[in-house]
Amino acid sequence: MTNNSEIAPSTIMRNAYAVYPSFAMLAGMQLDLFTPLKDKPMDPESLAIVLKVKESKLSPLLYSLVTAGLLNVEDGIFSNTVESDTYLVKGLPTYMGSLNEFFNDLWHATLNTAESIRTDEPKSKHDWSTLSEEELLKYFRSQYPSSLRSGMQLAQKIDFRNTKSLIDVGGGAGGLAVGICGAYPEIEVTVADLPQVVSIADKFISEAGLSKMITTVGVDLINSEIEGSYDVAVLRALIQVMKPAYAKKTLKNVFQALEPGGQIHILGCILDDSRLSPAVSMAFSLVFLNVYEEGGAYTEQQHRGWLNEAGFTDISVEIGITSEGGIVSARKPKT
Repeated sequence: MTNNSEIAPSTIMRNAYAVYPSFAMLAGMQLDLFTPLKDKPMDPESLAIVLKVKESKLSPLLYSLVTAGLLNVEDGIFSNTVESDTYLVKGLPTYMGSLNEFFNDLWHATLNTAESIRTDEPKSKHDWSTLSEEELLKYFRSQYPSSLRSGMQLAQKIDFRNTKSLIDVGGGAGGLAVGICGAYPEIEVTVADLPQVVSIADKFISEAGLSKMITTVGVDLINSEIEGSYDVAVLRALIQVMKPAYAKKTLKNVFQALEPGGQIHILGCILDDSRLSPAVSMAFSLVFLNVYEEGGAYTEQQHRGWLNEAGFTDISVEIGITSEGGIVSARKPKT
């Protein structure tokens, strides 16, 4: 018989303290301390002067960022890691530092998980129809870097050379469309989303200088047909925010908008059928409880079933290959 006094709470304590490197990263991003370290390693005093903060307050954070794997230290001099130099230095095309607002939003929301379950309602609900233009702009600006990176990654993974027209369904701020156009400028790209959202997308597309290449259309993706006909449809982080019935209706609308032989690619939080991986999809399964009335990280089997029901064939699923969870691809029959 096991003596409980001999069992250490090691798993509990490991989980309790696992959050602090993440908080250190968030603080570093919010302070933008990685940018001044790009070309010049510094001691805490010099960096504190640049950031206009007290050295005594900054120093503990710097050492925490070393343990978090985002800074190096040697003889009291701090420098960026290769990864920090690549993704956390403002001004670079790979910059991810603006995601600090997005991470902050997710973590605050997830702190409400128990209450969201207890009351059967999301305590940090995202409802695009009620947000002001200023609130929408702030949210999508925090999302834009990750959607842009997804578009660039998808353009590397999928061969779009024979694609003439592509629709980004539920395209949000248009980052994915911008990323794809950077690699395939000859494709006619359309971003489809709610009218109040595409007005925000127009701003980001204009800032990217791609207003002549990317068009937008405001549409209720669940209850309305999608105008036009396309070779490829991409749905990023869309199915996961819907309840199953709405996911099915949306996929049927996308099916009708595709040319015979057209392809669909679903990117987002996709769980394997055990519901235990990948880690990013597991994490968002908690987030979704707090921000959406319905929706969730759906399984491979669920995606396959919905696509089959909509009429798609040649379904393939790749889980855990992207920072967002995975890709589900399928094709509309040619006849």
